[in-house]
Amino acid sequence: MRLAVCAEMVFTELPFLERVERIHAAGFDVELWNWTTKDIAALQKTGAGFSSMTGYVGGSLTHDQDRLLETAEQSIRVALELGCPRLNLHGTELDDRGLPVRPQYEVSGEMWLTAARTLERLADLAQRYDVTFVLENLNAEVDHPGVPFGKAADTLALVKAVDHPRLRLMLDLYHAQIGEGNLIELIGKAFPYLGEIQVADVPGRCEPGTGEMNYPAIAAALRKHGYQGTVGLEAFASADSELALRRFRDAFTNAEI
Repeated sequence: MRLAVCAEMVFTELPFLERVERIHAAGFDVELWNWTTKDIAALQKTGAGFSSMTGYVGGSLTHDQDRLLETAEQSIRVALELGCPRLNLHGTELDDRGLPVRPQYEVSGEMWLTAARTLERLADLAQRYDVTFVLENLNAEVDHPGVPFGKAADTLALVKAVDHPRLRLMLDLYHAQIGEGNLIELIGKAFPYLGEIQVADVPGRCEPGTGEMNYPAIAAALRKHGYQGTVGLEAFASADSELALRRFRDAFTNAEI
């Protein structure tokens, strides 16, 4: 497994470029959120490897889809500059607090069909540029109330329905623990469709080892299935960021099958 760290959530006392440099120096790839606020040329100069980044700026799977496709193509061009292979999608457009711009507490059958058609268009776009979109599950109970298609079961159903190699899952185990649980069985169901995995512990959304989740067992399950992709730490540091990175690395390098 390859390990990455989200630069938005650790070393928060430092300017963003310094965070990226610290993560890179520690031997991790880097995850990004909103690329429009970043100095892309300066990020390139850090020499860091970028594992994933936000894949759109506006629009959603069920509303203003043309805007979604337009900003997705803009995002792809930035991803190509950074050598970033995966672009992250959500069930709807989120604001700067991570809340849905248009909360949707009930999802109709027509919305499901529309979302699948939009994802087909995105997958075809990704095919043209040789990148991959990854659809992330989000929890509605704590962090993202009103987000549609939030559960891992929802994102998995959509990815399976589209059935395109350029559309995969960003399986966020923090969100799945809050929304669904039963993570090791979930990993088995989702395994053929995984594009990347993100982790944080529950409660608190800090690094592995700070909450209720058994990450060594999760890491062992991933190895048992033969997972060789990226695991990204999308978590706050409970105290010191260097310690958080060590705990993350230990959870995914010391596990036994």
